[in-house]
Amino acid sequence: MAAAEALLEVDGLHARYGSALAVEDASFAMGAEPVAVIGRNGMGKTTLCKAIVGIQPPAVTGSVRFAGREIAGRPSYRVCEAGIGYVPQGRHLFGSLSTDEHLRMISPRLVRRGRWSIADVYDLFPQLADRRKVSGTELSGGEQQMLAVARALLTNPRLLLMDEPSEGLAPRIVEELVATLQTLVAEGIGLLLVEQNLGVATALAQRILVMVSGRIVLETTAAELQADEDAQRRYLGVEPLAAPSA
Repeated sequence: MAAAEALLEVDGLHARYGSALAVEDASFAMGAEPVAVIGRNGMGKTTLCKAIVGIQPPAVTGSVRFAGREIAGRPSYRVCEAGIGYVPQGRHLFGSLSTDEHLRMISPRLVRRGRWSIADVYDLFPQLADRRKVSGTELSGGEQQMLAVARALLTNPRLLLMDEPSEGLAPRIVEELVATLQTLVAEGIGLLLVEQNLGVATALAQRILVMVSGRIVLETTAAELQADEDAQRRYLGVEPLAAPSA
């Protein structure tokens, strides 16, 4: 991908926890199209997310450019201001805050700069509107994920970076989440998805990056990976995806 077309460019990225190298020489570029990073547990996917958005503790070297500007090493709030919305693994909600308070803590300046307002995210997720006074940690797993996505949308990002969004969710809720994300992509929001669930990854992204032991070892397409049973077993340790029913 030419630099002029790239929204996010990661070049020679290394991330360490002390002396332990968790991400090694990661390089890729993406535009507004959805891209998925897949791999087993412990392969460095979450560390890659933290390195991109500036969340400690990984010590980072290399380059991360967003919309042509270097953001590697910048604090996370500056990365957010630049236009990357982060939905972390595990949601990271606060028991002391209600659903509505989670949304109202977003900087009004970020809310004003784009399409998404609190009213808009309540329209997108009406279940949250019904439970706006409930503590964020007392919501169901699906509702918590809705809240984490809504919180990120209120920063009005150009790119959503999502770490394991389907983790711990019932299949029906996963289907609803996928449909919501497909709608957001159709509206023009870029999506970088980190997933273990191959079905979710291939439903949302045609371009797939496979991560093994901190390195991106393969770039492929959803169709090619779905057709390659050996690769599914080797890189993900899963039985091949079943063919979709007619």
